[in-house]
Amino acid sequence: MGQQIRRYPLLAVAVIALLATGATALAGMGTASRWIAWTAIAVAVLWIGSGMVKDLLRGRYGLDILALVAIIACLLVGEYLASLIIVLMLSGGEALEDFAQRRATSELSALLDRSPLQAHLAADESGQDVTDVPVEQVEVGDLLLVRPGELVPVDGLMRSEAGSFDESSLTGEPVPVVHARGSEVMSGSVNGSQAVYLQALRHSGDSQYQQIIELVRQAQDSKAPVVRLADKFAIPFTLLSLLIAGIAWAVSGDPVRFAQVLVLATPCPLLIAVPVAFLGGMSRASKEGVVVKGGSVLEQLARVRSAAFDKTGTLTAGRPTLVGIRSQLDPDDLLQLVASAEQFSTHVMAAGLTAALADRGLPLLPAEDAQEVATNGVSALVDGRRVAVGKPSFIAVLDPSLQRVELEPGQSAAYVAVDGKFAGALLMADAPRPEASAVLRWMRDHGVENQVMLTGDVEQTAHGVAAQVGIGKVEAELRPGQKVQLLKDMQPRPVLMLGDGTNDAPALAAADIGMAMGSRGSTAAGQAADAVVLRDSLEPVAQVMAISRYTLSVAHSAIWIGIGLSVGLMLVATTGVIPAVTGALLQEVVDLVVIVYALRTLRGPRPANFHGALPAPSTVALAQHVRSRD
Repeated sequence: MGQQIRRYPLLAVAVIALLATGATALAGMGTASRWIAWTAIAVAVLWIGSGMVKDLLRGRYGLDILALVAIIACLLVGEYLASLIIVLMLSGGEALEDFAQRRATSELSALLDRSPLQAHLAADESGQDVTDVPVEQVEVGDLLLVRPGELVPVDGLMRSEAGSFDESSLTGEPVPVVHARGSEVMSGSVNGSQAVYLQALRHSGDSQYQQIIELVRQAQDSKAPVVRLADKFAIPFTLLSLLIAGIAWAVSGDPVRFAQVLVLATPCPLLIAVPVAFLGGMSRASKEGVVVKGGSVLEQLARVRSAAFDKTGTLTAGRPTLVGIRSQLDPDDLLQLVASAEQFSTHVMAAGLTAALADRGLPLLPAEDAQEVATNGVSALVDGRRVAVGKPSFIAVLDPSLQRVELEPGQSAAYVAVDGKFAGALLMADAPRPEASAVLRWMRDHGVENQVMLTGDVEQTAHGVAAQVGIGKVEAELRPGQKVQLLKDMQPRPVLMLGDGTNDAPALAAADIGMAMGSRGSTAAGQAADAVVLRDSLEPVAQVMAISRYTLSVAHSAIWIGIGLSVGLMLVATTGVIPAVTGALLQEVVDLVVIVYALRTLRGPRPANFHGALPAPSTVALAQHVRSRD
């Protein structure tokens, strides 16, 4: 109780004053009753007035002035009970708003409540020597025991033969995922029925679940700027209310009529319902697998007219496989040199090359002096030979005699130089996501007609993928700075940028709305983005756009419902049939109606219908920090 009083002191004053005023009035102590009411109202006027002055100094013209005028007007005409009810309504509205916000953000809060706090540090896999430590003390390389039903504390590699994990709270996929020895398991997953051992890959703060937690905190802490949507109505609504009340006073000749009208003009519906609607939309987006960093992002998403897409890991699955070798050396020798040079790279191609080498039964060679040139390629000393792998422009600097290879749609090539001489190319294929064409078609059908691929990949590969997914405009072989400039010049606005790699971070930050594919993308991209997709699928992109449009529609409707009900009741009050006390109580009913309406954003909209074109999103560990060169 004490905590609630400290949280809502004005509400406590109003409740106590209303009870004391009623009790003393019933006891025949009229003077004491009036003094109690006057004192409580004076405190409320000072409290509300100081807040209003602070808003004015910050350049914000809110709606509290109406409530203040109504309180004072009722007091001056002797309706001190109505004044107290208005104070109670305003202060109670704050508590009601807190409740509605907690309800609206329940999905976001669920992630915060599940954050791993403790880890079981194991000396070996015997299970004999286990020490419990705070998750922050786990070091990279530590062996961890995860018991049945426990949360995985940090990102780790499976040391046990196999384990089943529930990743539904992270990816939305309800089916348990089986991880074999050597696979990566994301923090925040729930272990199945058997204890498993993991080797820590990252510190707690760097693990993907903690990164998601940080995104959620940003989303919850951000004050939805869409509250300004209600403030836009502040001046005209205030003037209209004062005009109606003034005319009622002038026509009737009774100043009480002025107070009777104004008690029905208090602005709680606008001040509470709009942010609740947007918080509900953010919570709904989280349930669909997208963390949105603030209500303003939802408002922008609802108005998107242009969209730019990265290629690898965004429009494609980001898991290229080797499909051919064009070599002036023995093909196996070239593959062995390239895979050995790429073994320390974070590029998506490295995993495909390493897998292809393993399929041929060849070992990785020792490599040293490895260097990665962002967006271009890698260079390393492998078995005494200098190997460079990357874009044709990168290799052509070493050997201008480089010959480009013909590529099929969807293929890309990694060009190779050995000891400064062009040695061949490795052909890789990264298929478009099966849902990509359906999502892009849905976006076009809903007003996002300008769609562009912005990629650092070669033009031939980019056009091949674009043709398969239905994008007509392609800008290829771009550096990060060029992507930023193209986004700045793109029309019509607002512009959505979707990407996943570290090199996409500048573009994500430059766009009106940056959205990162967080399930496979880099931490840098997630931090730069306004929203992060937690599933390895493009489907949530369309879903969150539908949610944003629905949320904005509900917010606007909440405003007009609140204004319509208030104005209608004010017009009725001009006849004098609604006493001030009754009017104050009726306004509280209006508050409840509009807030309940705003909470519709938790349930809607219905999922977009892709006519079966979209498969269920695959569950890919959020922990893969992948930097794409395109």
